[in-house]
Amino acid sequence: MALEEKEREVGQLTFKEASVELERVVRQLESGDLELEDALERYTRGVELLRSLRDRLAHAEQRVQVLLDSTSEVEVPDTMTADATSNN
Repeated sequence: MALEEKEREVGQLTFKEASVELERVVRQLESGDLELEDALERYTRGVELLRSLRDRLAHAEQRVQVLLDSTSEVEVPDTMTADATSNN
């Protein structure tokens, strides 16, 4: 199964697009219907997509951690306790 359409560069895909494409690649590989060359091509694309998704997740986790660290220096009101006491 040769590529039917020109694939966009992995870096140009949104996280959602890359995730959906990776799922499609996995289904194609699991089907067992691909010729060897096409399976290798799909596998290579899947590795690129997976690497990109993991990198993006790691970057997002770092950003969240930075935000959490910066907010830990600020007193944040405990809204859960306030809600619980107002309902009693």
